[in-house]
Amino acid sequence: MNTILLLLVLLATGLMSAYVLPKGPAPAPQRITTALWFENQAEEAVRFYCTVFKDSKVLSENRWGEGGFMPKGTLISARFQLAGQEFLAINGSPKSPFTDAISLSVPCQTQAEIDVYWEKLTAGGAPGRCGWLKDKYGVSWQVVPSGLEKLLGDPDPAAARRVGEAMMKMDKLDIATLQKAHDQR
Repeated sequence: MNTILLLLVLLATGLMSAYVLPKGPAPAPQRITTALWFENQAEEAVRFYCTVFKDSKVLSENRWGEGGFMPKGTLISARFQLAGQEFLAINGSPKSPFTDAISLSVPCQTQAEIDVYWEKLTAGGAPGRCGWLKDKYGVSWQVVPSGLEKLLGDPDPAAARRVGEAMMKMDKLDIATLQKAHDQR
């Protein structure tokens, strides 16, 4: 498959779907959209992610017609929202696998919220250290308490160090344990 031609097709279809006018007042446009490049699981991944996060939906889909690079009806790309944030999923090629160099961060208000996202996103994937995980598609996620940066950035270096040391021992983060490490004297 000609990679340059595929990229041009994907760019064109992505841009075309951006110009579909919604009904009602137009929301403020999102200036940057994260694009996720899958080998051939984009449609399955989009459907899965939309079950994980509330306020999620498929916005548009582009599919191959007759004579395309893939069988007719195969998804080329899809624009979708997770928790109101827009993403683009692309069926590309196996030459560009996901790496830990980029991850999607999910700040959580409660331990129950961490537990739910951790369970759903690690299903078929793999847990990592310090709140990181890989889902079944190879995408890296951080499921973290929303106050973690404040704890790690505490002006008291001993408190910040204790939080960091506690975090380094965990896969799924535990808010109570992190707070207890912070509050030790």
